[in-house]
Amino acid sequence: MGVESLALVMVGALFALLLVGIPVPFALAASGLIFGVAGAGESLFNLLPLRIYGVVTNYTLLAIPLFVFMGVMLEKSRLAERMLEVIGHLSGSRPGGMALAIIAFGVLMGAATGIVAATVVTVGLISLPTLLARGYDKRITCGTICASGTLGQIIPPSLVLIILSDISGVSVGTLFAGALIPGLMLAGMYLIYLTLVAIRRPDRMPPIDADERATMSSTRLLIDLAKVVLPPIALIILVLGSIIGGVAAPTEAASMGALGSIILVLFSGRMTHAVMRETVLSTFKVTGMTLFVLIAAQVFSLAFRGLRGDVLVDQLFTLLPGGVWGGIAFMSLLIFLLGFFLDWIEISYIVLPLFLPFFTRAGVDLGWLCILVAMILQTSFLTPPFGWSLFYLRGVAPPEIKTRDIYAGVLPFIGIQVLAVIALCLFPSLAVWLPHAIGW
Repeated sequence: MGVESLALVMVGALFALLLVGIPVPFALAASGLIFGVAGAGESLFNLLPLRIYGVVTNYTLLAIPLFVFMGVMLEKSRLAERMLEVIGHLSGSRPGGMALAIIAFGVLMGAATGIVAATVVTVGLISLPTLLARGYDKRITCGTICASGTLGQIIPPSLVLIILSDISGVSVGTLFAGALIPGLMLAGMYLIYLTLVAIRRPDRMPPIDADERATMSSTRLLIDLAKVVLPPIALIILVLGSIIGGVAAPTEAASMGALGSIILVLFSGRMTHAVMRETVLSTFKVTGMTLFVLIAAQVFSLAFRGLRGDVLVDQLFTLLPGGVWGGIAFMSLLIFLLGFFLDWIEISYIVLPLFLPFFTRAGVDLGWLCILVAMILQTSFLTPPFGWSLFYLRGVAPPEIKTRDIYAGVLPFIGIQVLAVIALCLFPSLAVWLPHAIGW
């Protein structure tokens, strides 16, 4: 058996280990070490310490714990809960107002956390019982919450984009600028859909009850808007603007965001020892998991290239019909399917390094390709039966919400996601215009 064939067996062994429940970092490292040594010898891993050192000293990756800290701080302090309540009351007597507020909240939380699980669980716990009590349709409610939560995959400063930047070599600022228009376009498409449903079927999305609206005067609403909603928005704009505008590096901007979140929570009177402790612990968990996968991926990557797996991938793409677009379609389908079973971090470090050399030689804009990958991952998070967002919501949903309600509720939003992916393929300028316009 040639070493190229051994590379294929190694990939098969990796997925076999994942299917039997072996954690992803251990599966990556074990398959890489065993097949790498068997096919190329121990000397193949002489460079592994330098590769690991490069990971743990990567300055850009320092932005990950800082951005996670910023978002988790807003979540744990329950400041996010107050934001959703105020945004909902701004809709007044209009049908569907709370659903629109959830999408707007998803944009803000996506820009603050970039963590799908945090947004879906937070919105589910806060809004699901309230919306059901107000007479909202179960399916619309579930679909809106899941769709809102996945916006964190594409809305910068997304952790997905930071990881894709590290893999592809495209600057974080370029990806943040490129993802801004597609992300806001997708959120706008969600808002248009919900508005049309509210116009045609207001009984499925009734407005906030008049008695409840009467408890919050216009003056009180404006004060809460200024105190609760505008400061986080200002913080997000400051952080993103400093990165996209080239004023600060992603890590520097992330540190400003982390400090800003502490200041916001302090001034809101919600800072406690428990909030800080839970925020720090959550940040350590997310960061530790991310870096552990990243380090294990170096083992797998070295073994795959040492076994000439990259040559096999090139040969595979030459056999696909449609040239470069056939390769993009194949990679997109593979990422979409893997999104049912694996987290986005594992997919990014398993799949993309295998395919990127081919697309680089073909002259594909890697910034556009990374944003397309983020959009496809976002779609897989919504798609039954294994979409992660569906599982997150199922975990916090009350008993009257059935799994079929969640699955049926996300179907229209999946259709919108597919339209957004098609639009991004037909009009690449959606992702490349802004970075070029500001000189990235």
